[in-house]
Amino acid sequence: MAKKRSGGGLTGTQQAAKFLGVSVLSGAVLAGIALPAAGALGLAAKGTVEGFDEIPSNLKTPPLSQRTTILDSEGGHIATVYSRDRKVVPLEKISPYMQKAIVAIEDSRFYEHGAVDLKGVLRAINRNAQSGGVAQGASTLTQQYVKNVFVEEAGDDPEKVAQATQQTLGRKVRELKFAIQVEEELGKKKILENYLNITFFGQQAYGIEAASQRYFSKPAADLGLEEAAMMAGLVQSPSRYDPVNDIQEATKRRNVVLQRMADVKDISQAEADAAKAKPIKLKVKSPKNGCITAVDGAGFFCDYVRKTILTDPVFGKTAEERQKLWNLGGLTIRTTLDPRAQAAANEAAVAKIDKDDKVAAAVVQVQPGSGKILSMGQSRPYGLDQKLHQTTLNLSVGKKMGGTTYGFQVGSTFKPITAAAALEKGLSPAQSFTTGYKISVPMSSYRTCAGGPAGSGNWDLSNEVESETGTWDMTSALGKSINTYFAQLEQMTGLCETVTMAQKMGYERELGKKLKELPSITLGGQESTPLDMAAVYATFANRGTYCTPVAIESITTAGGQKLPVPQTECSRAMSERTADMVNQMLKGVVEDGTGTKAGLSDRDNAGKTGTTNDRKDAWFVGYTPNLSTAVWVGDDVGEKQSMYDITIGGQYYDKVCGGCLPGPIWKIAMTGALNASETPSFVPVSVPRGAAPADKEKDKRPGADNKPGDRQPGTTLPGGIVIPPDLIGGTNGRGGGRGGGGGGGND
Repeated sequence: MAKKRSGGGLTGTQQAAKFLGVSVLSGAVLAGIALPAAGALGLAAKGTVEGFDEIPSNLKTPPLSQRTTILDSEGGHIATVYSRDRKVVPLEKISPYMQKAIVAIEDSRFYEHGAVDLKGVLRAINRNAQSGGVAQGASTLTQQYVKNVFVEEAGDDPEKVAQATQQTLGRKVRELKFAIQVEEELGKKKILENYLNITFFGQQAYGIEAASQRYFSKPAADLGLEEAAMMAGLVQSPSRYDPVNDIQEATKRRNVVLQRMADVKDISQAEADAAKAKPIKLKVKSPKNGCITAVDGAGFFCDYVRKTILTDPVFGKTAEERQKLWNLGGLTIRTTLDPRAQAAANEAAVAKIDKDDKVAAAVVQVQPGSGKILSMGQSRPYGLDQKLHQTTLNLSVGKKMGGTTYGFQVGSTFKPITAAAALEKGLSPAQSFTTGYKISVPMSSYRTCAGGPAGSGNWDLSNEVESETGTWDMTSALGKSINTYFAQLEQMTGLCETVTMAQKMGYERELGKKLKELPSITLGGQESTPLDMAAVYATFANRGTYCTPVAIESITTAGGQKLPVPQTECSRAMSERTADMVNQMLKGVVEDGTGTKAGLSDRDNAGKTGTTNDRKDAWFVGYTPNLSTAVWVGDDVGEKQSMYDITIGGQYYDKVCGGCLPGPIWKIAMTGALNASETPSFVPVSVPRGAAPADKEKDKRPGADNKPGDRQPGTTLPGGIVIPPDLIGGTNGRGGGRGGGGGGGND
């Protein structure tokens, strides 16, 4: 063995050997780029001897990007998503014909040479020198694999892809160094397996398994001789030899491969001739990629799962790390989606609203106690084609998760939160107030959490109809949704206590904005989302414990590794007794209040209607002990329009109310989701009542939810002023009085 010189340098023999090695490598480089070999070989060697040892010795082979499969809670398929359509398979699951065909046409001496094919290099250099360009390459299959690794690692970054494919000496020498390492570490069979799994075969298919399914609708293990030859021929130019677009070119190329297989004795000439005589018989399977392919209208939920992975720190500390995980794919994601609930939500969303109507509906369901999101449905289908009235805007969630910028004002669906805050403070459900149709309350009588007044001047508000005057306790005020009652209840309870209760129950504004400490919050003047509202009401169903919504149950990588997933976080928002009393009072809403059209007859259920100013938003949020559902209806495009004198789903409405459209939609969703399921009951509790109000007569006007209006005169607080009919608790949803904020109708 040659020895090093004193001082650590190489001996003359070693220097010569190294120079010769780099010269050979450089010659191989020149065989694959547009440079004449004569004269340049020595320059290439001279320019790379010093830097050769500085090339990294470890080839970082990235895991291959594969398909991600999203499943429902029962293991049913929701959708397949990928940035690369690929399924990695072992060599034994790849047809022997395919293995032989790719070696024959791309590197027939693959099993005879090392990382560099010296005979191939000399042959290519000679041909290229004669032609003055690149007439023939000399890259081995191992070198091609290394190049594909760098391309894969570059992902969809155009600049990185260009660097990985640029025709330079530096890149070629780098690939050769890594090819040598790969040959030593992996061996021929593993290199062939990796090559067939990483290579692009056209038609968006990466790897032999995806390509075999794409062109022939069969696994790679079942490819016949002529099919394998066609696939092997694609590698040189997937677009030129694409059989879908040019069957003649594909046939010519396939026959070249077949002849090459005969020439290298992989098959007989007779076999080659017989295969050449057969026409290419494709059985093309169209790619199904993305949430647009989700079943039962679950595209919005599918996209919510994607957003969860891209935004939750449990999947990576940085946005780049989370995006890399998603792009890499190969995940099996088992979600919380209940197939029966999703089918019911999807049916309900489209039952009374057409996709081309001026308004849309969102239906979302949450399981009390677990926070599991069971369904997400919308009246407009998921997709990008606006001509077909498709949308990717998820109306159930906020902007961060692919939804609206601000959410929607929730109207009177907020009132039960105020009731819960009052009960927690020690007020009785029998607490009564006698009010007129409209009242005026000093803003200074509401105190913020900092102890200061909520504003100056008076907050002027009214009930929906002039007949709503009289004496109300908490039960009747919830049942008939009396604005004036809840303004005074919030005054007695405390604005800070009301806001704090809302926060404990998961009521949030979008974009990280804190809830405004304004009295109008009790009338639903601040925005939230259907998902948040379903989780809020699930707190009542769960006897006072709020659980954060979750969509993912488990994730398994392509290698079988279990990844951590977001877990629901549960915390007590109110006492069990408070929740039990709210449940009993909200039962009255569906039994004889504003939500009678939503009520279920076969089980305990409760809920609350809600509309906002000018009827721009209409809600019904309700629940049973084991399911909470929120339904929103409104304008989802551009400037929100009022829902007066409007035709929706072929039915005319003089005015849309929470009980007359969202309520029936809610009933359809709940009935389908709960059909044949257990029927638990609310915990019975005695709810004290106030002094019985005077006899009532029902308001027969259309769209009034058949609400009774107490005709007996009551006591009107001083400072009341006449306000226009469209100002129901606020001014166009943006403020009532000075500092009052938005408000909602009282149905």
